[in-house]
Amino acid sequence: MEKSKVYFINEATPEKVVEAFDKLDIDLPGKVAVKVHSGEEGNQNYLKPEFMKPLIDKVDGTIVECNTAYEGERHNSEVHKKLLDNHGWTHLFEVDLLDEEGPDKELDIPDGRVIKKNYVGKDIDDYDSVVVFSHFKGHPMGGYGGALKQLSIGFASTAGKTNIHTAGKSLDMNEFWDKLADQDQFLEAMADAAKSVTDLFEDKIAYINVMKNLSVDCDCCAVAEDPCMHDIGVLVSTDPVALDQACVDLVYNSDDPGRDHLVERIERQHGIHTIEAAADLNIGNRDYELIQI
Repeated sequence: MEKSKVYFINEATPEKVVEAFDKLDIDLPGKVAVKVHSGEEGNQNYLKPEFMKPLIDKVDGTIVECNTAYEGERHNSEVHKKLLDNHGWTHLFEVDLLDEEGPDKELDIPDGRVIKKNYVGKDIDDYDSVVVFSHFKGHPMGGYGGALKQLSIGFASTAGKTNIHTAGKSLDMNEFWDKLADQDQFLEAMADAAKSVTDLFEDKIAYINVMKNLSVDCDCCAVAEDPCMHDIGVLVSTDPVALDQACVDLVYNSDDPGRDHLVERIERQHGIHTIEAAADLNIGNRDYELIQI
């Protein structure tokens, strides 16, 4: 398989996001969904709407999000919509909570290793193409969060998130913590779910990972550790596997004093296995050419 191209700029600014994105030279037809993380209430590290505005304006995109499967300020549509407003998303953009109303859309995963169906917000059908705009950082459950997490957990509805975290044992968020899957099965279920979304949109997806505010914790954490590393930059690709692999490699190859703390989080949760499982499903290629801009 030919190496995938990953473009890299070693600055993390709104203008550099646009500059990197332009290198993809990709046509995103029709109505464009831009998947972001709205940031849990209290989180200090998530990428703010103002940071994303130049790129979203460029693609004339609609911000899309989905509800969570655990307590917080995003676990149902009513509180999540208030948070989207409080965090400024609705002030700057059209915003669509994909699973605000049911029923969920079921996506088949015939080759899934752990789950055979993924459940996403039904409003996903309103979009023709997607920008997966991810904040790359650590994650308490997945080890790291990047493009593959956004494709899987990010697009999943409340039931879908429960399905992934329990490896298909439950769709009921009340059973989320009681039926959590074995760690590798959870990571493989994430890869399965990501496959269903890439199959849905095929080649009409662009991926952006911003390596900024590099905490070991996710933007879903109301109480998150402060960043442990300096910002690394912006990476873009049409291959989410190559993109996440490139980001992980930049962390591992860094001489930043905080590098070991983030690596420990990735390894403790076996985070690389999500990339391995996604590559096995032919979502993308772990071999890449890093093209510095």
